[in-house]
Amino acid sequence: MLRVAAIAVFGGVVLAGSAGQSARAPRMSYVVVHTYAHDPRAFTQGLEFVDGFLYEGTGLNGRSSIRKVKLETGEVVQQRQLSSEHFGEGITIWKSSLFELTWQSHLAFVYDRHTFAPKRTFSYPGEGWGLTHDNASLIMSDGTASLRFLNPETFAVKRRLTVTDGGVPVERLNELECVKGEIFANVWQTDRIARISPTTGRVTGWIDLAGLLSAADRASGTDVLNGIAYDAQRDRLFVTGKLWPKLFEISLRP
Repeated sequence: MLRVAAIAVFGGVVLAGSAGQSARAPRMSYVVVHTYAHDPRAFTQGLEFVDGFLYEGTGLNGRSSIRKVKLETGEVVQQRQLSSEHFGEGITIWKSSLFELTWQSHLAFVYDRHTFAPKRTFSYPGEGWGLTHDNASLIMSDGTASLRFLNPETFAVKRRLTVTDGGVPVERLNELECVKGEIFANVWQTDRIARISPTTGRVTGWIDLAGLLSAADRASGTDVLNGIAYDAQRDRLFVTGKLWPKLFEISLRP
């Protein structure tokens, strides 16, 4: 039987598949709980909340860094610059180490979480975009619809997971965060975050953050939404973007 290809555009992301796919995941909205200052020069590529501080990885050649930041004020209290030939990408903290991806250098840098002193490097094929972890693996995005689950000790790929919505691959997965057993993923060049099952790869819901940053703030040369951090102890979810002057704590609504 002839099957007709189906192409849909969702939030600026082209989803290509075949006819007869299941329904798409529902959308969720948000309420802003609190607004914090954020360095408008920070091209945010990775964000994590640990022990009362934000840890942030920033990008662009010559401007890439890893940072420890006070949530309440946005003050950078510790920073390490990346060599100018590397474009920094996603970060995550695993035990006593901070991992940082690079965009096209095919290298992951590992630092001491407390001192930011270099510990080792790993190489990987393809591009590096977002990074997070669950209880057993690092989880990496590379701009496609595929997530890699990596051994934190060797960086070897343990498994790959294709992310789909209604049976259709969702591409341009970017910054990642594990939240209550799900993987949250920014989708590059959209105002949406995908909530992903780490078992099936299915998108269980979309968080629509349209209007989060005001038109006045966007006029100051901001870039796209990118940056998700979760405070598990106090159940707080934070989001920001590249070159955004603000970081937001949000609460999700149906």
